[in-house]
This record gives sequence, structure tokens and C-alpha cells, in this order.
Amino acid sequence: MMRATELAHLLMRQSLKAGDRVIDATTGNGHDTLLLAELVGPTGRVFGFDVQEEALASTARRVDGLPQVTLIHAGHETLAEHLRANGQDRLAAAMFNLGYLPGAPKDIMTRTETTLAGLQQALAHLATQGIVTLVLYPGHPGGAEEAAAVRSYTRGLNEDFAVTRYARINASAPAPELLVIERLH
Repeated sequence: MMRATELAHLLMRQSLKAGDRVIDATTGNGHDTLLLAELVGPTGRVFGFDVQEEALASTARRVDGLPQVTLIHAGHETLAEHLRANGQDRLAAAMFNLGYLPGAPKDIMTRTETTLAGLQQALAHLATQGIVTLVLYPGHPGGAEEAAAVRSYTRGLNEDFAVTRYARINASAPAPELLVIERLH
């Protein structure tokens, strides 16, 4: 079975093209940022957000100075402000990989209120046919509540958006899941 992160990457490969503008809302160790940078190419733009300097440093090493990547030491709840400051309006995609930075202290993690604010801002800037992927981790402390809140928020989206959920329903423990939001209109 494909992992949630692998499926998110597959969807980005199918959706993005050179020149697109995208967000990595949680850079972590930079795997998503690098993929996005490769997909949008040198004419595109990737804005990567993280609140941890360690995550940004790891991402900077992974992307090795690619000019299309702008790393921002801030939470994803500030993405609209940073997009405006960089003269960007419409996004082709945004990726959220929630939870905590692997290998780092687990007391620093995404929070429901900032995740919902970041998601709302990403959707407001999402172009028609654009997608947002959210990898949810309900198995860690606070993760189940954050996942439930994100699912609840997406159920309330209007007909401009289609939401698809990929989850293992027969797992013995809470497994990571993927929510995909596509802007139809």
C-alpha cells in the first residue's frame, strides 16, 4: 500500500508544471520542498514555511540553493501575508505535512488553530484546478484532534471545492491519512 506522503507526491507530479507557484506549508526535512522545486522548475516559485530553524536549515541543505525556492521562518498561518509581500496571488498547489519534525522534540508540532488558518489562506489563493494536500497524523498526542478539525473544516467547503480522503480504515492503530482538496471553480 502506498504511504500518504507518496500519494501526495504522486498527485503533485500529475498536477504541476513548469512555472507554477506553490506552497510547502511545513518544510520539515525538505522532501516536499525539493519535489515541488523540481516540478515547477526554475521559472516557478516555491514558498516554504516552517517555525523551526532546524527544519529550514535541513530544507536549505536539501534544495542546495535552488533559486526558485524561498524559505520563510514563519508559521503557515502567515502565508497570505508573505504571498502578498512577494507579489504572488494565485497558487497551483499547497502541501501540508502535519505533526512534528522527525527526529526533533515532539513538543513542537503543528496546531489545529494555525493549521486551519493556513489552510483557509491557501484555499483563498488557490487557482482553479489547483490542489492542496494535507497529510494528517492522528496517532500522536494532539494529532487526532487536529485531523478531526481539518476533516470537519473540509466538510464545510462550498461547491467550488472537491475533497477526497485516503485513509486506512482497517488499521489496528491510527494511520496517517491524506486529504486532497481541488478547486473546481
